[in-house]
Amino acid sequence: MNDFEIDRPNPDELLAALAKEEEKNKRGKLKIFFGMCAGVGKTYTMLQAAHVEKKKGNDIVIGYVETHKRKETEALVHGFEIIPRKAIEYKSTSVEEMDLDAIIARHPQIVLVDELAHTNAPGSRHNKRYQDVQELLENGINVFTTLNVQHLESRTDTVAQITGVIIRETLPDFIFETSDDIELVDITPDELLQRLSDGKVYTPERSKEAVNNFFRKGNITALREMSLRIVADRVDNQLHDYMQDKRIRGPWKSGLHFLVAIGVSPSSQGLLKWAKNLAYTMGANVEALYVETSQRLTPRDHEQLDANIELAKELGFKVRIVTNDDLVKAIINYAQKENITHIIVGKSRFSSLKSLLKLGNFVNRLIKYSGNIDVYILGSDTPVEDKINIKSTIPTFTSRSRQYLTVSLIVALTSVLSYLVRDIVGYQVVSVILLFMVSLLALFYGTGPVLFAATASALIWDYFFIPPQFTFLIQKPLDILLLVMFFIVALVNGTLTSRVRRQEKKIRVREERTHALYQLTKDLNSVSGFDEVIKIAYDFINRYFKLECSIVVKNDVNQLEVMPKENSTIQLTESEMSIIHWVEKNSMKAGNLTSTLPSNEFTYYPLIGSNSTLGVIVVKQTKVFTHGEEQFWESSLSQIIGKYERELLRNATRKTYMISESEKLYKTLFNSISHELRIPIAAIMGSSETLLEQQLPEQIQQELYSEINTASIRLNRLVENLLNMSRLESGRITPHPDWCDAHDLVNSVSESLQNELESFTFKIDIPDDLPLIYVDFGLIEQVLHNLVLNATQHSPKGSAIELKIELADDNLFIKVTDRGHGFPEDELSSVFDKFYRGKDAKAGGTGLGLSIVKGFVEAHNGSVSAANGVNGGAVFTLKIPKKEKK
Repeated sequence: MNDFEIDRPNPDELLAALAKEEEKNKRGKLKIFFGMCAGVGKTYTMLQAAHVEKKKGNDIVIGYVETHKRKETEALVHGFEIIPRKAIEYKSTSVEEMDLDAIIARHPQIVLVDELAHTNAPGSRHNKRYQDVQELLENGINVFTTLNVQHLESRTDTVAQITGVIIRETLPDFIFETSDDIELVDITPDELLQRLSDGKVYTPERSKEAVNNFFRKGNITALREMSLRIVADRVDNQLHDYMQDKRIRGPWKSGLHFLVAIGVSPSSQGLLKWAKNLAYTMGANVEALYVETSQRLTPRDHEQLDANIELAKELGFKVRIVTNDDLVKAIINYAQKENITHIIVGKSRFSSLKSLLKLGNFVNRLIKYSGNIDVYILGSDTPVEDKINIKSTIPTFTSRSRQYLTVSLIVALTSVLSYLVRDIVGYQVVSVILLFMVSLLALFYGTGPVLFAATASALIWDYFFIPPQFTFLIQKPLDILLLVMFFIVALVNGTLTSRVRRQEKKIRVREERTHALYQLTKDLNSVSGFDEVIKIAYDFINRYFKLECSIVVKNDVNQLEVMPKENSTIQLTESEMSIIHWVEKNSMKAGNLTSTLPSNEFTYYPLIGSNSTLGVIVVKQTKVFTHGEEQFWESSLSQIIGKYERELLRNATRKTYMISESEKLYKTLFNSISHELRIPIAAIMGSSETLLEQQLPEQIQQELYSEINTASIRLNRLVENLLNMSRLESGRITPHPDWCDAHDLVNSVSESLQNELESFTFKIDIPDDLPLIYVDFGLIEQVLHNLVLNATQHSPKGSAIELKIELADDNLFIKVTDRGHGFPEDELSSVFDKFYRGKDAKAGGTGLGLSIVKGFVEAHNGSVSAANGVNGGAVFTLKIPKKEKK
């Protein structure tokens, strides 16, 4: 055997790769013509490539191309179908944008869309053009587009640093990274400057201004290097992916896991972008971590934190939030648990009191305790400010003035009571009383009121209690020490207690959400059926999120519908339903507070299952969720849609089972009917052929005629049974009762079964004084016919068959008894089932006779039962309500 094991492909990996490839083939292909800046010829090159594809027979249209009145570019536009642009009214001005719906309706093979990072006019379906392109790709349309390097989200800060120009129009890096093809359009800086000078990019006046600002040779060279590096890194990644797909051995870049520590500072965005560039170059995975401390955040801090987290998600990072007052401990613990190899943090522009006192330098501690984890410290572009950041050292004060007033009254009241007993307990005990009061206040009030109480108590104790009284002068050194210790203890105790309270409050919120999710899971598991699941979802959203909502999900026929309508608090119009269909199709949220159709009144969230999007939830949301609220929301929706998906699977399983059972019944019926049909038809055909082909004696002819008649009766009986069962199944059996004589009923049955009863003793037991009975003569005749015929088929020759009719307890009872073998106990509950035939039943029969008996009797509001006789045989008992004759 070789030194190296045979590299056998993992079946799961192969299946996953095939599924990924299949999913990728359903989407359109995105090709980006990439350049270092405007004027390099991206649009021109794109149009040239389009002409080449058109010669190959591909269907190509222009969705949006900006020629900037360049003659060479305009010449290449000719020969293509141009989709008219859509006019959008904005501030009394008509703005033209790409008509997304018209392109989707036209559905070409390739569409040309210029300026991928463009921002659409307000009122468009999407805020950004790259979102339009994503929708085109989802509809299976290939897209050619153009992009400059400065528009990549992770490169905007670097470009701004190089050129001094802030880039407003950006797009997430994952759009670039997941594109199917990148073609670099490159020219030298000198050639670009010459084009600017010749007026081929901008007008002469604008070209002169551009050369002196953005298009300086140094800037162009730096942007060119950046674009070349990005494309080179992409080629390296493509090679890496190719080697993995083809299972080619080689040295891999593996085991690199980056962790970016972010906070509420705007500089975290630069940190994230830098980490993205580094990770892309080194082929590493990246996670972003925010450590939630007990320090309260201002609304502005919350807004900035949400922006940082949103950027991390756009850059493709996994975002995690942990709670701990010790930032270093939280980061190191998380990094060790998640096998992080590199920690990336920012360098603060301020100094804190802690760092000045050498009590806790964040960076030094992080490096000290990081062990074998590498730490990257990223500096800020903003110059360092040589001042102390007091905010990072002292706690925030967000308590209301009413709390300060209440604390003041409590301090005053405690001081007055202490003053009244000062001579009894002494001023030292008063300090303990005041300290105890401050500790109690810390359990109920915020940091600010507690610090106020500690300070006020110290001053009151000094002024009113420490000798000499009514002055802040302290004569004894011991009293000075006691005062200082009192203030420090009160301050530390109050601050720590307040911090614990805040931490406890956050933990309580988290526990409440965890309990809510547990209760939701419990409620969902206790119900079955689509309507019950959706009702629980409505109740949960109303109880914990206080949102008006409407849930639209796919039904059994894969159509979207509001379920159930009576629980929906939002009336959906046709326009809103069209948005719902778009969200379901693209699996992207839209509407208010999103970048897709942000002017809409409602927010639309897709309900994404394990394999597909199963519906959309529409909510009237007025403010953006915090990250914690968003996690709670997503977890709740995941639980709901998971249960709904299980109900769909259960329903599909039930349908599959029913189809399987139907197929079994079909086979049983087909085999039975084919056998039952074949015997009488064969008898008829054989007898008739014999009569036609031969001259036979009269006696033999009569026998053959009798066989034909018997076979015809059997065939007619089979057809009648099938028709009767069909009528029962369709609900078209309606009895037409009338007064009739029981003797006539029995005589009719005995005459029709005369031949079958010849070998048996048929006993009839009907009281002479039995009055007329009120039944449908034809249906009850068929019932008795089937029961007596069944008795002849399952009783030995020469035995007795008894038919008894009587009135008792205001009911008509009819009993048919035979002397056969009866029924096995385990088959008694099944004898009236359709197509059921006993295990020991003789060949022949369809298994419908007793089912018809049951159906006809129940049509009379009666019942039928089967039992084994005391002396053997079977006993069938019919019970029909009696009707008095007026």
